[in-house]
Amino acid sequence: MGKPPSHSILTFVRQNARKLQNPTHFHEIRNLSVRRVGPEEQTLEEQYTEIAKRVCQTIRTQPRWETTLLSDFPSLDLSDPNFINSIFKHQNNILLSLRFFQWLCSQNRSPPDAQSFDIVFSALVNAKAMNAATTLLRSTKCRAEPASLETYINCICKEGKIEEALYAFSELKKVGSPMNLTVWNAVLLASLRARRTDLVWELYGEMMESGVAGNVATIGCLIRAFCEEKKLLEAYELLQEVVASGSMPEVVSFTRLISEFSKEGNYGRVSELLHLMIAKNQAPDVFTYQGIIHGLCRNGMGGEGFRVFNDLKERGYAPDVVMYTTMIDGLCKMGRMDDACKLWFEMIGKGLIPNEYTYNVLIDGYCKLGNLESAWLLYTEMCDRGYRESTVTCNILIAGICLQGRMDAAYHLFEEMLEKGIGRDVITYNTLIQGFCNNGKTVEAMGLYSELLGAGLQPSTSSYTPLIRGLCEEGNVQEAIELLNDMLSKGLEPLICTYDYIITGFCGRGDATEGMEWLARMLDSKQRPREDTFNRLVECLCLEDRADDTLLVLDAMFGMGYTPGVPLFGLLVGRICRNSYQTDECLKEILGRNFSL
Repeated sequence: MGKPPSHSILTFVRQNARKLQNPTHFHEIRNLSVRRVGPEEQTLEEQYTEIAKRVCQTIRTQPRWETTLLSDFPSLDLSDPNFINSIFKHQNNILLSLRFFQWLCSQNRSPPDAQSFDIVFSALVNAKAMNAATTLLRSTKCRAEPASLETYINCICKEGKIEEALYAFSELKKVGSPMNLTVWNAVLLASLRARRTDLVWELYGEMMESGVAGNVATIGCLIRAFCEEKKLLEAYELLQEVVASGSMPEVVSFTRLISEFSKEGNYGRVSELLHLMIAKNQAPDVFTYQGIIHGLCRNGMGGEGFRVFNDLKERGYAPDVVMYTTMIDGLCKMGRMDDACKLWFEMIGKGLIPNEYTYNVLIDGYCKLGNLESAWLLYTEMCDRGYRESTVTCNILIAGICLQGRMDAAYHLFEEMLEKGIGRDVITYNTLIQGFCNNGKTVEAMGLYSELLGAGLQPSTSSYTPLIRGLCEEGNVQEAIELLNDMLSKGLEPLICTYDYIITGFCGRGDATEGMEWLARMLDSKQRPREDTFNRLVECLCLEDRADDTLLVLDAMFGMGYTPGVPLFGLLVGRICRNSYQTDECLKEILGRNFSL
């Protein structure tokens, strides 16, 4: 049983029961702050506040107060919105206040009205208890006031919960009051961050129909939405229109567009945008140059990226961990490990702490150079710093071990991942499958493929390609074709080299007829076979003394710009030219047509 209130409080409640249950009278009390009041009314407000404090104390201290609260305060209208407001004012624990409100809603008496709901909802939002606010919003037919909903939307958008934001946005539209531009922009930005560009355009259309004029923040969302959809020309034209109108998009809009142009290698546009920013006193920040350096490194221009990086430091920019990591990654991919290590220690010397991704790019660099000892030392340091053993890091190490052909060690690390509770993804399996296939262990690779399927993972093109190659090299071409068909049935696009493997696989079995059929498929599909594929097929046809077919394949080969090697020319002379004068003339015609003989 809850602790009963003191005698004086009960006496007060009984004496003033009618007044407290009279909404009109309480409304007068609520408005005491905005009009002159008499001493008796002031005393009444003070006494009522004291009751609210006692109720709050009961809620805080009694574990099962729901069963005793009505009997403790029998004459008090606990559902009065003014009393609820007082409860929330004096109750420091927002979740206890919510519990009180939910208890009120569960009673047989009249449920709390819209005003009470808004009081509770606003209190939850102001306390940043967004999960509780969301639950409350979806669990009642009451609607919060527009101002409360707008605050909620702005908060929930910052948390990236787009579905909750859209629900509240729809509730706000039902109210019919004009919505603040800040709210429109918040939902647009949240949609953009969720990569829901379809929502961006839908919301922007509604915004235009509502007659709400956007600002530079709105335009920035649209520019970035175009970039997300890789419609860079549209983004660029919109930016130019905004600048021509006298406005200036935010730096983040320029940064995103510059980054996308950098990825495409369109450095003319990059230079133009940089000059535009400077001309309009919109200085590029470190994130702008980060996108440029990333694009340069991605496009095989790491040396130029390194020059830009060093130039920035000389001009007073302070690269952050992300920019250092990008540059270290670029240097590692170029095999410039000495320069990458210098940047590593330079970064640490400036007080910047390497993150997990920074460790991974340097570990990957060591692995690709075959320096597994340094890679393991760095991995140990990474774990000692408190970074968890991750799937990404293990995948990098497994790939490095596979490059050295140490498949037993690679598989041991693979098994350790399961023992340590580290997730194994499709990249983990693909890396091992490729490693086994590269080392002639196709049976083990096929076992891993079956295990991949059993783990509920979806194989990718990189899962199938090495298996098909390995099976073809071993002469199991039909099994390879079954894998190819399975791959196609999953909607995966094979690499062109996959068909080369099948053709050379048939040739290895001495089946030139099947090889020619698959070559014809490639040519009909406008695919370009490898030079070695033609050589193997020509050799196979020569050994079968199929002069006419050999000439057909040679003609296609020359048409691709390939030429047979010296050994194959010797075989051609020995096998074709001796057979007949007509064959000799055909060969001369082909050679003459392709070499102007």
